[in-house]
Amino acid sequence: MKTNDGMNADPALDDTLILVDGLDREIGVATKWEAHAEGLLHRAFSVVLTREDAEGNAQLMLSQRAMGKYHSGGLWANSCCSHPRVGEAVVDAAYRRVQEELGCVASGLREIGAFAYRAEFADGLSEHEYDHVLVGRCVGEPSPDQSEVAAVRWVGYDELARELAEQPKHFAAWAPMVLSIALATLAR
Repeated sequence: MKTNDGMNADPALDDTLILVDGLDREIGVATKWEAHAEGLLHRAFSVVLTREDAEGNAQLMLSQRAMGKYHSGGLWANSCCSHPRVGEAVVDAAYRRVQEELGCVASGLREIGAFAYRAEFADGLSEHEYDHVLVGRCVGEPSPDQSEVAAVRWVGYDELARELAEQPKHFAAWAPMVLSIALATLAR
């Protein structure tokens, strides 16, 4: 039996997650620990925030996961990832978590796609998520919660595409899928 030793640094260990089927229909609930220890498919979201630099070039924000996270610590991912609460719409949860994790405000969040994935980790835990991908603008300068985010950086679309192709191991398991969906939408 797995213990929650690998997730002790996560204060949201007992949060209730929404379990779903392969079509994102709600089928129950589980604690965050149960969902990740047993590999249960649950609803999640990934936010990609954008801005323009001083020269007017489009950029998107990457976040480096805090080293104390129960998996993928130190790896780069999209701007913000989390789970909606029971009864909470995905977009409402995304606005809430951007402010909590990144200390900035999102504007104009909209869903641009969704996918299911599964990733196994060395500690025996896994991510099995139906992930909603949202994009929006960043308002203000980020001031991340250091227990969630070690660093943020802004990258141009071409630079990100190159980095995903040349250094995929620098990214969390879901990030290439999320960022590819975002680039396909934003670079049109």
